[in-house]
Amino acid sequence: MGARLLCLCLLTALLAYYIYSPLPPELAQPGTVMLLSAAIRALGHLSELGELLGLMHYMEGLRLISTVELVAPTSDENVTVTDTELSGVPVRLFLPRRPPAGLRRAVLFFHGGGWCLGDAGMHGYDLMSRRISNELNAVVVSVNYRLAPPHRFPAQFEDVYSVTRFFLQDKVLSQYGVDPARVCVAGDSAGGNLAAAVAQQLSEDPEAKTKLKAQVLIYPALQALDLDLPSYRDNAHKPLLPRALMVRFWSEYLSAEPALRAAMAAGRHAPPEAAPLLPRVNWSRWLPAAMRGAHAYEGPALAGAGLARRFPALLDPRASPLLAPEARLRRLPPAFVLTCEHDVLRDDGAMYAARLRAAGVPVTHHHAGDAFHGAVTFLAWPLELAVGRRLFDTCMGWLKENL
Repeated sequence: MGARLLCLCLLTALLAYYIYSPLPPELAQPGTVMLLSAAIRALGHLSELGELLGLMHYMEGLRLISTVELVAPTSDENVTVTDTELSGVPVRLFLPRRPPAGLRRAVLFFHGGGWCLGDAGMHGYDLMSRRISNELNAVVVSVNYRLAPPHRFPAQFEDVYSVTRFFLQDKVLSQYGVDPARVCVAGDSAGGNLAAAVAQQLSEDPEAKTKLKAQVLIYPALQALDLDLPSYRDNAHKPLLPRALMVRFWSEYLSAEPALRAAMAAGRHAPPEAAPLLPRVNWSRWLPAAMRGAHAYEGPALAGAGLARRFPALLDPRASPLLAPEARLRRLPPAFVLTCEHDVLRDDGAMYAARLRAAGVPVTHHHAGDAFHGAVTFLAWPLELAVGRRLFDTCMGWLKENL
């Protein structure tokens, strides 16, 4: 009996040690955040083991997050929900039932997940799209773009851009009763990256007659040249997106070669051809002093020749919208950019907001000092967070006024 009790106590202590992770004191609901972080960390460890044993790819293991969160396309008294295809790409379509006073708004939404995970049918994304549709009386198209692996850049961008171009046709807008002057793109994390890239590409597309009214970028990933920003240093081990996982997401998105992941992890992946682009990601210029903190700027070290040929996506603004020149940024629609203090991607969003503002684009940059990456998707029990509800309400408030 004594031995069993001792074993139970040891197992309890080990479990508590695994679950516990030090959190910033300003984070609300620390118990819930710790459990979320521990669950994702445990799944990551199991996925690493499965990959090591040759049983599965690491990302296949992590996709269990998406699988357990999937919900059927269920209509309710406010919104009709269907899974369909637009331009050959799977989408979840949300159509409000409330009769419109005139033409409706529309939102094209791109989910997050590091270009490797996620689904429009996940409970959190389904709820977000449902609320947008109901509260704005808007048509919402939530896109299920292809994921890496096996699909690498530019497949994800091509899917969301194809859906956007298709939806913006006059006959399609008319079919759904959408006002062509009230359409926006939105996305979180990797989806924010795709939304920013779509907005840029569309602004220069001579065949696109209908332009976007707005863009909503929720803690977006916007560049891969410098993965040693102050936010990467300060939040390397914070929930729910540690630096190592973000490096893995970027490398899987851009290339199938493991060599890129190793180079990114070591900060030796910026090709010599990136030199003219570095001022666009120079955090000592674009970040506010509070985010720069006591960090000293050194800039990414330029690696050996040949990297640009092997990994051309590193320099492509469709993959890294922060690399776009100012002339392209000037054409963009008004933007809402949400950043979280405890997030490796904090500085990507903050720099983009600063560069958009410098280019004359109307920008609302909302910075949440008490939030972490992914917070906005936790809107319903048992994964409900007050900070998630607050930040989503902030996004909704901006859309109501600007779309």
